[in-house]
Amino acid sequence: MNKIQIQEAIDKDKVVLFMKGTRDFPQCGFSGRIVKILEQFGTEYQEYDVLEDSELRDGIKSFSNWPTIPQLYVNGEFVGGSDIVYDMHKEGTIEETLK
Repeated sequence: MNKIQIQEAIDKDKVVLFMKGTRDFPQCGFSGRIVKILEQFGTEYQEYDVLEDSELRDGIKSFSNWPTIPQLYVNGEFVGGSDIVYDMHKEGTIEETLK
């Protein structure tokens, strides 16, 4: 997936998660943590497994200028990785972001 395809994926769905694994079988604890948060609020989202596509795995880091995965996008905007989303959840601000 190149930068144009990444942008198209982000624009196509309201909530997009680039993660390791899938929502049903996360391949890292950080990805699993975001999945749990999204599902707690009943959020509809599209996930992309970066382990399936090395071009995507490298491309998303370059695209966002963020070195780690998972990465969450809402309404076309980069929200953050696992720690940021978790902190927003603890502060009670992630639910409003997801609406």
